[in-house]
Amino acid sequence: MLADFCSLSRLVSTLSVVAALAGCSSSGSVRQTNGPELMQKEEALVMPPPGGPAIVGVVGRARGNGEQQTVHLATSSSVPGQNYFRIEFHGGSGAADAPALAYRTLSEASLRREMAAAIPSARLVRSSEFLQNAYGPFGYAAGRGASGDACLYGWQQIRSRSTSGGIGRDFGMIQIRVRLCDSHATERQLLNVMYGYTVTGSFAGEIWNPYGRPGEVDSRIGQTGKPIYPAADAPPQAMTFGYSPPARTFRPAVPERMADAGGESAPAAVTRIEGPRVPLPEPGAVAAQAVPSPAPAAEAGKVAGAAAVIVPSPDCIGATVMKAACTNKGY
Repeated sequence: MLADFCSLSRLVSTLSVVAALAGCSSSGSVRQTNGPELMQKEEALVMPPPGGPAIVGVVGRARGNGEQQTVHLATSSSVPGQNYFRIEFHGGSGAADAPALAYRTLSEASLRREMAAAIPSARLVRSSEFLQNAYGPFGYAAGRGASGDACLYGWQQIRSRSTSGGIGRDFGMIQIRVRLCDSHATERQLLNVMYGYTVTGSFAGEIWNPYGRPGEVDSRIGQTGKPIYPAADAPPQAMTFGYSPPARTFRPAVPERMADAGGESAPAAVTRIEGPRVPLPEPGAVAAQAVPSPAPAAEAGKVAGAAAVIVPSPDCIGATVMKAACTNKGY
């Protein structure tokens, strides 16, 4: 029994030493988890239109099958929340140790949940018009907050239409969400952002192209006997990108007037502001008048037959007055 106990004790001691050595052999380096990461503004996968709103921060996260980013935008609104672009690239490969992005179809129920989560304090109404920007069709809902600020929530899915016609090509997809609230902009100005933003990211490999094949070239190009003339009436640009607060004009305040018993208006009472006082001239003195032609300095403050107004010294104004100095100078 004693021998078995000693053998067991030596075995336990040996295992302890082996475990300690294994722990010492590891590097012990700190490993950052695959979570959200603060990125530079230049790394944004989607850019707002020229003129704003400006980018204030970018938070990205690598996924098992793509990339996800939230591009935070400058916000000038009393509606709680931050303006943003949210973009998701659904591709074939990404971070090996990160969860994959789940594909979500665009449905009425899911869009209502997204809008309620993005702008809970405003009632948004979905537009029934068919709209399309450079990347294809998109939709949006707009409304106003409690303080009258204009709000918009837009969505777009960029996906090639040729996926059903071929095998192993154009499998990539981009999901975009836009949340905007502004106290200085109108609904039309917020809608301009949906037309003016630019997707700067792309997939590695033609197989994941989400935009589809480019359109065919005009058949007249390079052909003999088929002239091409300049467009006579080119359509003007109907949408302007960006928005800015309107210029503020300041107007002088008009004093309130109240009517008296006789029907005539009289100025309202004015509150007197206490401060340094300047003694008025004697009743017989006449204020100096402007002289049309240049006059000597000695006669600048005098008019024929009238005494000039005497401006008192600062020592003679206020609570503490030097009487001797003022008397000697004639004040």
